Amino acid sequence: MMTFAVGLIVLLAIFFIFVIGLYNNLVKLRQQQRNAFSQIDVQLTRRYELIPNLVEVAKNYMKHEQDTLEKVIQARNSAWAAKKAVNQDPGSSEAMTNLIAAENSVRGQLGSLMAVSESYPELRSNETMKSLMEELASTDNKVSFARQSYNDMTTDYNTALEVFPSSIIANMFNFSSATLYEVEDQKARSAVKVKF
Repeated sequence: MMTFAVGLIVLLAIFFIFVIGLYNNLVKLRQQQRNAFSQIDVQLTRRYELIPNLVEVAKNYMKHEQDTLEKVIQARNSAWAAKKAVNQDPGSSEAMTNLIAAENSVRGQLGSLMAVSESYPELRSNETMKSLMEELASTDNKVSFARQSYNDMTTDYNTALEVFPSSIIANMFNFSSATLYEVEDQKARSAVKVKF
């Protein structure tokens, strides 16, 4: 009888250690996924800080394009608020979807600004504008890399939530899946065309 009790205690201890290991792995993956988003957050913050400077420089040259400049700032402010909402609730699928939509709007408005700026040769040759555009392009590249890392971590986390037996632990402790940061704008997905 004593060996049975000892055997049962050992089995229960192994089971609880196994459950704790699965739980800790899910927590680790969730933290890695959130950290990956914080890398996006850093780059988006940088982009949002560059945009007002870009608009301010453009404003001096584009006196008749106030509507375009205002739309850029409005898109930037909406994206900033959406990013803040994701920071407050990193697991919110709705907040991430809103951020993605806001980011698509920012890209679209910046594209419009760049298209309109083609009509202003003095603006295109302005050194401050060139510098800001280079920083913005560099930041956009960093956002892309951070987004790729975030999506990799999110996929690992979501996979762990779905595979057996960790799916049981995930359901018991209310782990919820995370939303991938996917680019909806087909222009942003396509490769840059280089012409010589």
